[in-house]
Amino acid sequence: MEKRVMTDSKRRRSLTVASALLGGVLVLSACSGGGSDDPKGEGGDSTSQAKVDEAAAKKSSEAQIKITPKDGSDNASINSAAAVTVTKGTLTEVTMKTAAGTAVAGEISADKKSWKPSAQLERATAYKIAASAKDSDGRAAHENASFTTVSPANSFIGNFTPEDGSTVGVGMPVSINFDKAITNKADVQKGITVSSSSGQEVVGHWFNANRLDFRPEEYWKGNSTVTLKLNLDGVEGADGVYGVQQKTVTFKIGRNQVSIVDAQTKTMKVTRDGKTIKTIPISAGSPENKTYKGRMVISEQFKETRMNGATVGFTDDDGKGEYDIKDVPHAQRLSTSGTFIHGNYWGADSIFGSVNTSHGCIGLNDTKGANDPNTEGAWFYSNSIVGDVVDVRNTGDKTIAPDNGLNGWNMDWATWKAGSAA
Repeated sequence: MEKRVMTDSKRRRSLTVASALLGGVLVLSACSGGGSDDPKGEGGDSTSQAKVDEAAAKKSSEAQIKITPKDGSDNASINSAAAVTVTKGTLTEVTMKTAAGTAVAGEISADKKSWKPSAQLERATAYKIAASAKDSDGRAAHENASFTTVSPANSFIGNFTPEDGSTVGVGMPVSINFDKAITNKADVQKGITVSSSSGQEVVGHWFNANRLDFRPEEYWKGNSTVTLKLNLDGVEGADGVYGVQQKTVTFKIGRNQVSIVDAQTKTMKVTRDGKTIKTIPISAGSPENKTYKGRMVISEQFKETRMNGATVGFTDDDGKGEYDIKDVPHAQRLSTSGTFIHGNYWGADSIFGSVNTSHGCIGLNDTKGANDPNTEGAWFYSNSIVGDVVDVRNTGDKTIAPDNGLNGWNMDWATWKAGSAA
């Protein structure tokens, strides 16, 4: 009996060992895919994942598409931000749409390596780009991105004069008025260049945080060409406010015409290219309303316009303008504050050349309706262009402020250059 007990005990131990061995085999079998006991993978399946990865790589396109700006960008440029390029392949299709679904025209380059939109983008607009390409084996690749362009609140533009392609007089400065106050003047000015075919040195001057003018030391050379380049795209003009303009403007300087008004002799001598071509009798500001003196530039021309004294501070006791003439002929603006050189049909012929009677403007004999080409007012109007200089002397009044109109010529060169931030 005792022997049988021993036998059963041995049998139980043997079963336990066998069970342990079997368990070990089962464990090893369950882990054999990792090949932990077979670092070379011999006799196992250690390379199966690598083979899967390799097979997937063989099926994947080598073409690498890049979309700029990167997905999720905001404050993107409206000029040069949007672009698609590809390496190790060629583009097959690119579409660009606004978030509202409006398509944006664009063109793939001749070598099919790049794409860009055909026109400037809109500010504060969300766009989506979808691009497809293929590699040398014809395998396709795809990329998508969304971005938002800079908003008006976060961008600035400069409204400039003169216009591209225009012909102007020798006194015409390049004047830029920014729609946001500029605190980073140095970087903004560095993004603007003005050059002349005459080789004259051109310097910028900041009148305030919103206005920057450019001019040479002396008047522009007649018949020269001036080029303005605005490279302000992405330039930070103030904290969080960026430029959006990328533009080149070219304009022509015409003949050199400078007209010298003498309020004492009450005449205007019109000179062209250094020669006097006409002397015209005038009537300047009265002793009570003297005309500013100084070099003034014609900035606007109107065949006829309304002049109301109330708009420039000349009012009667009832608050109405001391004068209100609705059809002033041949008016040419000389200042922002309201100084004009214009035709006068309401004054007697005898005042011109003999007495100063105006509220500060310079009057020339003219007729009502501005249709008589034989008057002095009509002649001067038809022989003038924006940018011509009217040099007013001997008025007894102060010199006009350089920023009152386009009249920076009344600032000496050293002071002008001192106002540059470049």
